[in-house]
Amino acid sequence: MPPFVTRFAPSPTGLLHLGHAFSALTAFNAARRAGGRFILRIEDIDRGRCKPEFERAIFEDLAWLGLEWEMSVRRQSDHFDEYDRALRRLIDKSLVYRCFRTRKEVLDEIGRAPHLSADGPEGPAFVGAPLAPAEERSLLAQGAPYAWRLSMAAAREALAGAIDALFFVEQSVDGATRTRVRAAPALFGDVVIARKDSGTSYHLASVHDDAFQGVSHVIRGEDLRAAAHLHRLLQALLDLPTPIYRHHGLITDDSGKRLAKRDRAATLRALRKSGVGADEVRGRLGFID
Repeated sequence: MPPFVTRFAPSPTGLLHLGHAFSALTAFNAARRAGGRFILRIEDIDRGRCKPEFERAIFEDLAWLGLEWEMSVRRQSDHFDEYDRALRRLIDKSLVYRCFRTRKEVLDEIGRAPHLSADGPEGPAFVGAPLAPAEERSLLAQGAPYAWRLSMAAAREALAGAIDALFFVEQSVDGATRTRVRAAPALFGDVVIARKDSGTSYHLASVHDDAFQGVSHVIRGEDLRAAAHLHRLLQALLDLPTPIYRHHGLITDDSGKRLAKRDRAATLRALRKSGVGADEVRGRLGFID
């Protein structure tokens, strides 16, 4: 049996809140019960929103909660060259194309034919096609911005129909039950996996890093359950292993709304400053030592 390896992978775009604490503790405890490894990864590819002070706060908050993780911590912003090589593999296989449409132009096109773009996990599932070579060369010469979109049609052709046989294993949060889930990546349409000015997307970087770090179990919130469908396709196209997935419930406020980083009262730093102890936070979240 392969070793049990899982990770907590926050983005330093704000302070951690109770929802992050629940996710980190869920993964940490699962690794501890399995006698496995727990990895901390900093997903900071959004260079405009990620801040060093938030990264420092992540380490402080997790240590305060009593978590321990392996050193050294992988910081995604240090590895854009690796994500570029993964993207280049998809380009060389003609699985992606440059899309020069702005977000408004995409929405306008969807509005003209809404029946062709059903809502997907990240909004309307846009499906496009490469431009004619001469038109693309002209736009590139002008320095026009673009996004790299994964072509679902090209992926289907490359996998010779095997795309319909892709599946992943979903376990219950405690690992007691297993379900074989048929992957349905077409839900995303021709999803953006990189941009001219940002190099990579969450999807491409996450899939690459999970494979590189030997993650056997991806444990995260149920708001990311749909991402497993797309990630399974990327794993097949890039010849990467497929981890087992566990998706836990989300922590909500008194009104039933999911916590967000803007909910300052629920941040771990605010709780700590107000005199709340780490034991109390763990107990509130259902983690009793």
